[in-house]
Amino acid sequence: MISTNILNLAPIIHLTEEQFYQLCMVDDLNLELTATGQLIILPGSGGESDRREANLNFKVGLWNHQTQLGIVFSSSTIFRLPNGAKLSPDVPWIKLEHWEALTEEEQEKFPPLTPDFIIRPVRKISLV
Repeated sequence: MISTNILNLAPIIHLTEEQFYQLCMVDDLNLELTATGQLIILPGSGGESDRREANLNFKVGLWNHQTQLGIVFSSSTIFRLPNGAKLSPDVPWIKLEHWEALTEEEQEKFPPLTPDFIIRPVRKISLV
């Protein structure tokens, strides 16, 4: 299992929404931010876990294609949760009406909502 590292930035700096967005855009870093300001550095995935994720995304995507009820996203999409956390579940799905209620800018950056359905594995975390 590949471990995840956490940097506790809260005592030193508070990243604004825009600062976190810009940090994530640097070399497409895989980052998440907890509600308490801890920066989670996600490692690249291994072949087997990536294969499982792709298979799950395909199955949810196929179901969604047949039902046309919402939108399926990849694990690269970061969502702004109500508690302030910014997380990227492996297979997020959002009801179409929730997506369409967002502004164009909200859809372009980190969507400010919690997905209606997610698949997210348990990760081993190392404190740094």
